[in-house]
Amino acid sequence: MTPSLSAAAAVDLRVQPVDDMLDRVERALHVRLDRDTVVRKRRSVGGQTDRDTWVRIERRGFDRIGDQGWNGTEAAAVLHGVSMPEWYTGLAWRAPDEPAMWRADEIALIATPPVGQGALVIEDPQLPDSWWKALNTSLDALAGQHTPRVATPDTDTITQDLVTATIREVFPEIVDTTVDEWTPAHADMTWANVTGPEFFLIDWEDWGMAPRGLDAAALWCNSLAVPSLADRVRRERRPDLESRSGRLMTLFYCAKVVGPHAHEADPRLAPAREAAARLVAELQSS
Repeated sequence: MTPSLSAAAAVDLRVQPVDDMLDRVERALHVRLDRDTVVRKRRSVGGQTDRDTWVRIERRGFDRIGDQGWNGTEAAAVLHGVSMPEWYTGLAWRAPDEPAMWRADEIALIATPPVGQGALVIEDPQLPDSWWKALNTSLDALAGQHTPRVATPDTDTITQDLVTATIREVFPEIVDTTVDEWTPAHADMTWANVTGPEFFLIDWEDWGMAPRGLDAAALWCNSLAVPSLADRVRRERRPDLESRSGRLMTLFYCAKVVGPHAHEADPRLAPAREAAARLVAELQSS
């Protein structure tokens, strides 16, 4: 075992050695990974193979797996009407001598890149109308399906208690935080997980049942640095965001921006505070 990977709670794959893990995946899947294409994130690594597919590898501690299991990308293969990469095969193994699992999934290679390098964008990506149509079609199709999975945004299982705690920590004046609608959600709707100009929704490890509007609110929150883009998200996903659950989810994400860990340099801070004030007033009067 690589010594630097021994602590389950302190692994960042952007800086940790991953060559041994990549070698293992290549042997198991009988592929060669183009190391020049490898993308490293905090808890996942991905790269293009010699058979023109993409392999995504993720590490997650036992405390972040929960009841829904360890096969989100594979489980999403049964969804219909959603623009997403086709899933081909996968494997999973336990990290030696530590409470963590690794999983690798081989999926179709998507030629169009992610819209953002990170979760949020600071410039308007100028997406075509066809992109917004595909977004709406996919999110509407996803919401109309069924799953026993429970979504894990930010790897935290979304429950009524989590919604209540997150909102009331920052907005204690909101007495009733009851979510009245639950639907399937992608649960990691950032600009790094949608491609453009052709729309695909990628990275499905956290999907499952969630309050209605979770995905729309997440994309809106990650658009706040570009007011025109945030307005477009709100217009396109108006039915979700104007529902009671959608208002709560919007406030849920506002709480993450303006709460105890707020950063004054965050370009979303001022618009999130403004939106939160409006939402608090709406929820108190409803």
